[in-house]
Amino acid sequence: MAPEPHPPQQLLVMPEDGAESVLALVDQARSQLLIKQFKLSSEAVLEALRNAHARGVEVRVMLNPHTSGGDRWNDETFARLQAWGIATIWTSESFPVTHEKSMVIDRQAALVATFNLADKYFSETRDYGVVSRDPAVVQQVAAGFEADWHRTFFVPDLGVGLVWSSAHSRGQMARVIDTASRTLWIQHPKFVDAVILERIICARERGVKVRVLCGGKHGISDWDIYDTFASLRVMQRFGVKVRRQKHLKMHAKLILVDGEYALTGSMNIDRSAFDLRRELGIETAAPAVLERLRQTFEHDWKKARRYHTPDPLDPSQHEEGELPPDPHFVHD
Repeated sequence: MAPEPHPPQQLLVMPEDGAESVLALVDQARSQLLIKQFKLSSEAVLEALRNAHARGVEVRVMLNPHTSGGDRWNDETFARLQAWGIATIWTSESFPVTHEKSMVIDRQAALVATFNLADKYFSETRDYGVVSRDPAVVQQVAAGFEADWHRTFFVPDLGVGLVWSSAHSRGQMARVIDTASRTLWIQHPKFVDAVILERIICARERGVKVRVLCGGKHGISDWDIYDTFASLRVMQRFGVKVRRQKHLKMHAKLILVDGEYALTGSMNIDRSAFDLRRELGIETAAPAVLERLRQTFEHDWKKARRYHTPDPLDPSQHEEGELPPDPHFVHD
């Protein structure tokens, strides 16, 4: 009996699907793996890459060298991969940060994710990843990889459902929000862009029921607190319902429109994510993916509580009800 064909798109949900779902993708590879990551430290993933290399798979890895704050999370991984003979380079110097989290398997499938390949994001955070087997999508993710690998300029095809920074991500996110007619569900950690804020408020003013799941202060840098808290307070004044997710750390980036269309990927709602960094998102209308996104958002919404957003200018309020600080969990 022939194996069942893979669905055109598949959703990974963290932490429910865990590292095993990523290991399964790595283990599928027979000829090539192209990996571009902001942070790669999972021992299980590293061992899977080593095994893939040993069985003759061409493995190429690009790692972001440092965060915007200067932390060099990938130095040890970089050295280990090179010692194993795996082709590994730093991401393109054209971008101050490469925040993209992607993987291309045998030029047959591509993963576009919100999660890093680190254990924390397999066990403690709400995160998503879309696996696409659409040839046009896979070709574009691979082309973006090759351009950054070879330090050449990349002009993406904007018609295949991928959202690239710094190409057109702000405009495309705005257009997705503009299509909402009934409901707009947003699961994002920070809000640091006036254009997207205005689009969310416009949706509410035309009668769209808007829900926002945020993560409070947790993981947000001091310089982003002011904009994020102020934006949340402005949205609440216009009738947007805002809740803080606390049963899991908030790391997801999801916009779900009318339950029928979604955008997820690496980019935060953040000026630098739109204008400066290498980021990658994906749009989807796949019924199975949307159904799971709806179920996950509803589950998280029911577990969350209304967020009384602090005054950004009153630091004494900022820590109320927050999760313990984690220096290794930062929304870059």
